[in-house]
Amino acid sequence: MNFLWLLAMVAGMAISIQAGMNSQFGMLLKNPLIATAIAFGCSCIFTAIAVVASTKHYPPIDILNKIPVHLWFSGGAVSAFAVAMFYYLIPKMGVGSMMSYALTGQIIVAMTASHFGWFDLPVKQIDAIKISGVIALISGITLINWK
Repeated sequence: MNFLWLLAMVAGMAISIQAGMNSQFGMLLKNPLIATAIAFGCSCIFTAIAVVASTKHYPPIDILNKIPVHLWFSGGAVSAFAVAMFYYLIPKMGVGSMMSYALTGQIIVAMTASHFGWFDLPVKQIDAIKISGVIALISGITLINWK
């Protein structure tokens, strides 16, 4: 049986835990941007160790030269913005509310990106069932955040 869904769920759980812990870090530092910078620095170190430990063959220079310049930086810039917003908003909204709204945004953009095949993703058309799912998701988020 394919357990990728379980791995994806655990990754989502890890993001919620990480967001809550690093939000607290940002509050204690009294600066979510410093917390973001430190978190990304640590992530860079851990990722570099994992790359060195697990990579047997590195991409040749001709492949590296073919990668558009914007791809070298845009993912990091968007990630830094998103993480900093998590650290800033979680103390104001709570981790559950923040993650529920963030998840809604992620799913809407992911479905749109898949529908149009952005970033060379496999095309998965938006249909009535998926739209119904988004409506149910938004209804659920509304109920979760009802005061």
